[in-house]
Amino acid sequence: MSRAIIGMMTSYQGLTQSDWLWQQTPHPFGIWKNIQMLKNAPQPDYLLLYQYDFHRQQPLDKNWLSRFQKTPPIETASLTQAQLRGVPKEKTIYLLREPPLDEVQQQNCTNYELAKGYCSYISGADDLAPTPDYMPAIWYHANSFRELDQMPIPEKMAPCSWITSGINRTANHRQRLDFLQKIQQSQLKIDFYGRNLPSHIQSQGEIKNKWYSMAPYYYNLAIENYAGNSWYVSEKLWDSLLAWCLPIYYGGSAADRLLPPNSFLRLPSLDEKGIAYIQEIITTPDAWHERKEAIAEARQVILHKLNLLNWLSEFIELSC
Repeated sequence: MSRAIIGMMTSYQGLTQSDWLWQQTPHPFGIWKNIQMLKNAPQPDYLLLYQYDFHRQQPLDKNWLSRFQKTPPIETASLTQAQLRGVPKEKTIYLLREPPLDEVQQQNCTNYELAKGYCSYISGADDLAPTPDYMPAIWYHANSFRELDQMPIPEKMAPCSWITSGINRTANHRQRLDFLQKIQQSQLKIDFYGRNLPSHIQSQGEIKNKWYSMAPYYYNLAIENYAGNSWYVSEKLWDSLLAWCLPIYYGGSAADRLLPPNSFLRLPSLDEKGIAYIQEIITTPDAWHERKEAIAEARQVILHKLNLLNWLSEFIELSC
């Protein structure tokens, strides 16, 4: 049986590499069971529109009326047959990955509606999506699949880390930054990493490979930008577990359905109560030792079941 070739289109800036997702399989050239992931394939059998935005913000005209407009007008774009690479609608998949924040709800709905003209399956971690569902797992460690799958537990040397950023464009982002500042003021033994963090944060700086800022730690703060529904869960949780950390997780209930019990801890809130909880946990590595087997089980679930390549493989098998 020949493998189905899957191409991809995305609106993520900078995602141009032809080997996208090749680290998520133990086989060469993006092969996973009955599929092969070739992002730039000129004539794929299936096409994945991955966080593809049909809308784009237009610059404001420099006229009198534009001064009173709060946001630039939105112009929608159509896909040409050349862009679709000859893939028919019944073999085109649309997955919206970003969290369904209030600030982008209208844009998300526009994407879902316009995707209906090109795609037979349209999904997002969003109750407003035609098919609400969790987003299949991708991760951002540079390690090979085989290494992640077969490695021994890395040496643990420090209590806790948090990889985050200084993005503040939504209310949820600002809430996370407020919590970051509270943690800084509380002097918890947490190492912060990330780009564009506020100057008052004592950060270890930006990192290229998440592995080095997770693997040596017993615990990792995995705080989602959105916790308001039962679908959204992101790589923040997958990356933490794959580095053999015990995540202290703040997010929606999707993680409870997807992962084994006891494979992560629930951060109760982003306030003083949450800080007290973190302090209690990271004082000793006891919780990590108690849940080490659950972490191992969760890692296998992420690698072999929740993996986006496995999701695509099962989707295509069912559609044939």
